[in-house]
Amino acid sequence: MAVTPRTPIALITGGSRGLGRSMALHLAARGVDVLFTYRSAAAEADDVRDRIRALGRKAVALPLDVADSGSFSAFAAAVAAELERTWGTRQLDYLINNAGIALHASIAETTEAQLDEIYAVHLKAPFLLTQRLLPLIADGGRILNVSSGLTRMTFPGSAAYGAMKAAVEVFTRYLAKELGPRRITANVIAPGAIATDFSGGRVRDDPEVNRMVASMTALGRVGLPDDIGGAVALLLSPEGAWINGQRIEASGGQGL
Repeated sequence: MAVTPRTPIALITGGSRGLGRSMALHLAARGVDVLFTYRSAAAEADDVRDRIRALGRKAVALPLDVADSGSFSAFAAAVAAELERTWGTRQLDYLINNAGIALHASIAETTEAQLDEIYAVHLKAPFLLTQRLLPLIADGGRILNVSSGLTRMTFPGSAAYGAMKAAVEVFTRYLAKELGPRRITANVIAPGAIATDFSGGRVRDDPEVNRMVASMTALGRVGLPDDIGGAVALLLSPEGAWINGQRIEASGGQGL
């Protein structure tokens, strides 16, 4: 008798809005169940959960502040319990480390507190959260870390943010190497400038910034959340199983 394949389950940090929201909806549209986190936007999280369920997929939203690494062990336990309760399993298939914050400050102006915060959210969190969740990721699963076009392009005021994202890219290559025996792949998606509420909605809401980004992008416009959500769904599709240890930039050809 043929065994029916289990529906894949994705865990997305920061899935209630912006890029994470688009990732969740695109994956759900492709038949993936989604467990995602939010920090404080409970109403937005409820909306995303309802939209996923309307697509015929299971969805669970859990609160998490990725800046609080002391909560990660309890969060991993909560994920394990939710997997058991909702799906009857203790394993997930895809981990997407997406949650993030912005920082715009020159090197001379960046404070120690700002540097500590950007480190906690953009490097310490993906490292330690992945570590805590490794026992829950199925052999043959996927890890996708979100970086930025700012590791390739330099814009004044983005040194701390870009440096942490560059560290995430190195971390990802090590994940790919160390998790190879478990057939778990690890890759980076690096979005260019996207029109979301990230960084106060500068790219979306400031016409001057929007025009500037569009003028330096080969495809002639700024990115949209669905550009990244679709790319993530593509990378996590069965056809992407042989892609490993790679940085894939999704920027429309920004800064070429």
